[in-house]
Amino acid sequence: MRVVDLLEHTTGWDDMHLREYAKDAPGMSLREALDYDHHSRISRWRPGTRMAYCNSGPAVAAYIVEKITGQRFEDYVTQNFFEPIGMKTATYFQTASPPLTTLYHPDGKTPYPYWNILYRPAGSINASAKDMAAYVQFYLNRGTVNGTQVMPASSIDRMEIPTRTWAAQQGLKTGYGMSNYWSIHEGFVYHGHNGGVEGGLTEMAYLPDYGVGYFYSINAGNGDAFEKIGKAIRAYVTRDLQKPTLPPVASLPANVSAYAGWYQLDSPRNEMTHFLERLLGLVLVRFDDGKLLASTLGGRNQVSVPVTGAQFRDVPKKGLPDPVATVELLTPNAKGQFIQIGGGTQTIKRIPTWLAFAEIILTAWFVLAVVAVLVYAPFWLLGGLSKKRRRPEERWMRLWPLIAVLSLAAVVVIFMLASDDLISRMGHLTGWSAAFFLATVDYGVASVAGAIALWRAPKQEVRCWVRRFSTAVILALLIAAAYLAYWGVIGLRTWA
Repeated sequence: MRVVDLLEHTTGWDDMHLREYAKDAPGMSLREALDYDHHSRISRWRPGTRMAYCNSGPAVAAYIVEKITGQRFEDYVTQNFFEPIGMKTATYFQTASPPLTTLYHPDGKTPYPYWNILYRPAGSINASAKDMAAYVQFYLNRGTVNGTQVMPASSIDRMEIPTRTWAAQQGLKTGYGMSNYWSIHEGFVYHGHNGGVEGGLTEMAYLPDYGVGYFYSINAGNGDAFEKIGKAIRAYVTRDLQKPTLPPVASLPANVSAYAGWYQLDSPRNEMTHFLERLLGLVLVRFDDGKLLASTLGGRNQVSVPVTGAQFRDVPKKGLPDPVATVELLTPNAKGQFIQIGGGTQTIKRIPTWLAFAEIILTAWFVLAVVAVLVYAPFWLLGGLSKKRRRPEERWMRLWPLIAVLSLAAVVVIFMLASDDLISRMGHLTGWSAAFFLATVDYGVASVAGAIALWRAPKQEVRCWVRRFSTAVILALLIAAAYLAYWGVIGLRTWA
């Protein structure tokens, strides 16, 4: 692993675990913070191949700065960047005086406590809007402030260009550079970064070729409002600008037929949700009429046209087409066949067609089983109130699947209800996280118990259609339990 991997997020590490997010770390040194939990810093693939956002990477890079300079990282940044740039209020710590802004829960009334983030270098800067305007100008002037070169222009250039992913090595320039990424809105290509904490969202972006940029933040977690504000700002700063010229559409590469097929995400940010993303994120890639067509199970269809070599640019249904390439067909290697998508930040891997169909069919089977249990349960429960309709020999083979499904529903409900304070509720051992843990265990136990009850039920005393129905339902629940256990969801201790 190289230092550049820490900054371009190509370490292969999982993002911070909930336990790390939930740690309130006022006054904790960077070394103490890095020693708090090592488990998220394990490479899931060879560093320098795929990009997956990871907040602990910048923290490790900052610790290297401390080792080289002999200074605390926050002091080094203040002396060498904040002060020369003119960011007078900027600090990595909670200020002694009351902040001008309070972050609120979705109700708009209940404030969030100040978050003493464990890895401060990853996103703990407090600064005024005026200071952030100076920061945007610092990028637009290519590192020069009031005639003084605070950072070489070549370093700003380097920050904006990714180099480490397979796609970057093949020549794709869009993606995530050194804590600076590309984003495309209405035909314009921006550089910058955004961020969010509980109760707050923020974005800094600029157009280096035009000399304009912006910064804004809101003290709420309302993504829709945040996007509407950003759209209005971008429309204003680009109102008199000439859009970049679109590169001409090229011919499809000769070998594109080899890339047609099913793909799955191969660079997940959070390993905890990988089990869900790989199923819901299935992508079918086709080539037709000189275009690349990527379709998801949710019905989203992305059209991309070839630009040069193995690179493509997106042509969305709404809005203007992208003026730069954001998709790359990666050269096959020993690890498989891949395509870089998502603005150069996501890597998808080709899987056999039979595997894709198997996952789709098994997922549909599981969903139908859950629905069938919920629909059927009221009838046999009410029927059990009558002595004539009671069938003790069928009781447990019907009851255990219902318990399993209710346990799974509890998992979803607990997670949703805890979302207002997800980090504190699930990142510590609380009633919320304990209930979540127990609900996942209950699902696994009930699924296995249902299979045992079905196997032990006397065939001659169980109606044929009930046995067949229970077999189909219990088998689906059992397969799902095995899948969840494989991905560590059964017995998941979110606080650990």
